[in-house]
Amino acid sequence: MENTFDVVVIGGGHAGCEAALAAARIGARTLLFTGNLDTIGLMPCNPSIGGPAKGQLVREVDALGGEMARCIDATFLHTRWLNESRGPAVRTLRAQADKRAYAQRMKATLEAQPGLLLRQGMVVDLIVDQGAVAGVRLSTSAEVRSRQVVIATGTFLGGKMFAGEKGTPGGRAGEQPAIGLGLALHSLGFEMGRLKTGTPPRVHRDSIDFAKTQEQLPSPIPLMFSYGSEKNFPGPQLSCFLTNTHEETHAIIRANLHRSPMYGLNLIEGVGPRYCPSIEDKVIKFAHNPSHQIFLEPEGWHTLEIYVGGFSTSLPEEVQLAMVRTLPGLEQAHIMRAGYAVEYDFVVPTELAPTLETNKVAGLFHAGQINGTSGYEEAAGQGIVAGINAAARALGREQISLARSSSYIGTMIDDLINKGTSEPYRMLTSRSEHRLLLRHDNADERLTPIGRAAGLVSDEAFSAFERRMELLASERRRIMTTRLAPEAAQRLNMQGGALLAEALRRPDVTYGDISGESGIGEELGERLGIDVKYEGYVRRQAMAVERLGKAEAVKIPNDFSYRLCSGLSREAREKLTARRPSTLGQAGRIPGVTPSDIAVLSVHLQRQQVTESAGAPT
Repeated sequence: MENTFDVVVIGGGHAGCEAALAAARIGARTLLFTGNLDTIGLMPCNPSIGGPAKGQLVREVDALGGEMARCIDATFLHTRWLNESRGPAVRTLRAQADKRAYAQRMKATLEAQPGLLLRQGMVVDLIVDQGAVAGVRLSTSAEVRSRQVVIATGTFLGGKMFAGEKGTPGGRAGEQPAIGLGLALHSLGFEMGRLKTGTPPRVHRDSIDFAKTQEQLPSPIPLMFSYGSEKNFPGPQLSCFLTNTHEETHAIIRANLHRSPMYGLNLIEGVGPRYCPSIEDKVIKFAHNPSHQIFLEPEGWHTLEIYVGGFSTSLPEEVQLAMVRTLPGLEQAHIMRAGYAVEYDFVVPTELAPTLETNKVAGLFHAGQINGTSGYEEAAGQGIVAGINAAARALGREQISLARSSSYIGTMIDDLINKGTSEPYRMLTSRSEHRLLLRHDNADERLTPIGRAAGLVSDEAFSAFERRMELLASERRRIMTTRLAPEAAQRLNMQGGALLAEALRRPDVTYGDISGESGIGEELGERLGIDVKYEGYVRRQAMAVERLGKAEAVKIPNDFSYRLCSGLSREAREKLTARRPSTLGQAGRIPGVTPSDIAVLSVHLQRQQVTESAGAPT
């Protein structure tokens, strides 16, 4: 059995899948380890992809050459736009997947990928040689050698599950946790913490009275995440439904808090996700709300399980049943799977470089929930960056790091490595100061050239991208130089002789109103319309990005001595020494480092550059 690889990936979740595929597609001989080959690509919580900011992440993974968008496009059973009325900066796509079909397709993609092998096994230790990773050790004592290792263990690192008074080891229902690997990371000096997540009960579809709920219809036309997907429905489209909690629900929860592993029993130490709280959290922390919205979402075409979204809980199963049966339409509900909480270890992400390589151990990369994030999409975004960079390191190529201004992936990584996180991190549009530039429609403009340079975007995909860019450029030139026909001007209540672009800038005019027979299609036309309408705002954000870029261009040597920088505050000196930022811009985003500290640091860096240019010793 082969035991030497360019890249080893630990974990078969969404981060591990993207990391392994990226590394193999670039040309690195890659091995993916997972505790259970049957759960590769599994969606253990809500079987959905996308949503606010998350949809943009998926689009960005696709633009870089990743797999998640193609996989959901082939397996969705309900898709629709969210936030359409709030403008293009926050509009996003969300799709409900057939849970089993998604995982099967992802596994089949990994199995068919040249240069990638899958192996079932539990990694319990890292082999480290002179500060660099050299391989992994399995629970069987077998060793696999590799100078690049990506850890993407999800909730399995020291995982423990809770439902009521019971706490059992596990990263997911029915699966054992990764204990030894957490101990290995701790022994290497990594700062670690505990976080918590959870999942709600699933109920039998036939036990729900949908007449008492509000139906949410899927889009009547196919909506695709991937630039390369054909616009087809992969199967029958199914409705989702809304119901809500009320005082009876809340009373049952309050009466049973003494049986909660988080509130009454104090069994859970980890902090839960702020933006996806348990139903217990909602009732306690938002006691002023008389009701909370609950989502009833199908888990697949060939199952009658319904996911009860917004109802995550770790209370005992009999209490969950009483709670569920207070919801309108679920008075006779049958619970097929009870909800539970999972507590797990994570490594403080300020241990990472922008490439997601750890600062302590060369060649070791972290991606996904090990970095304190939550969500399939956040995991995939980190996974593809870690996979690209692990392969680049193995092949002696230049690694990539994504700027905040380039992507939501870059914003997320920058937040994690500079600010850290004390709770499961979730990507939000509000986290990006450049969100009008980071839209769903233009991810390819921002990231496909980067994916191509890394060796991840195929010839076919890049040719399609170039054709889109040529069409957009040509049509932009046309509307900037072509005038409205008299009948069109009259119809749009505009003066004759106005340019097409002038008409398109009006809020009530769409691209379809001015395109005529020489249009470029609905999707590209809408994209051009957004660019034209928001041109002034986009220009201002681009100028802000340019100013930021000047600070990002100032590199800080990895061996730079902050101790010798007179004028720095003690806090800044300590944090800069610990974090080792790679640029002046990154240094300025570290909490506790003030603008005056940056000014002082800038002067010292300039002095050092002048000294080095003169050839004098520093």
